[in-house]
Parts: sequence; C-alpha cells; structure tokens
Amino acid sequence: MRDFVDGTAFNFEQGQRARKLFAAVVLAALDDAIADDKKYGNGPEQIARWARSRDGREVLSCAGIDPNERVVQGLMCFVSRGVRTSVALSREESERRSQAESEAEAA
Repeated sequence: MRDFVDGTAFNFEQGQRARKLFAAVVLAALDDAIADDKKYGNGPEQIARWARSRDGREVLSCAGIDPNERVVQGLMCFVSRGVRTSVALSREESERRSQAESEAEAA
C-alpha cells in the first residue's frame, strides 16, 4: 500500500512539473506575439492563429488551460495590451494595478 501511495505522489509531482513546463511554453508564445505586435503590428492575430492550431490547442491542454474561444480572445487581449509576461507577472506590476484600481474606486 505504501508503495502505491509513493508512486501516486511521484506521478502527481511529475504531472505538475510537466504542466509548468507547458505553461512556460504558453508564456513564451505570448512574449513572441507581443514582440511581433510591436514589430509588425500583427501580434493578436499571431497568437490567435497559434492557439487555434492543432499544436497550440495541445500545448494549452497540457498546460491545464481549456483551449476554447474565450481563452483565445483573452490571449489576444493580453497581447494587444503589449505588457510582457515577465512584467505582468511581477509583484510590482500587480501592486501598481491594485493601487490604480483602488484610486479609481475612491474617485
């Protein structure tokens, strides 16, 4: 019984690591689309094409993201904002956003 539990825990951890790896691929695709948007102006279309492709749907699924049209629209919106993923995920950016929201509510 103990071996079964250890094996299950190991498999779960391996799955979590794989999910994080695929999530990193999604973040890299977003950064590439943002770079394309700044350079060529077609970033949202690029990320939508990728997310709707067979490979894109597979990567999104492996990252734990349901590859539906709502997700594609969200990715396109994120790319159109032009904020790189490393900046968007940073603590400073989240604090700045929450401060701006609280100031907007106070006004």
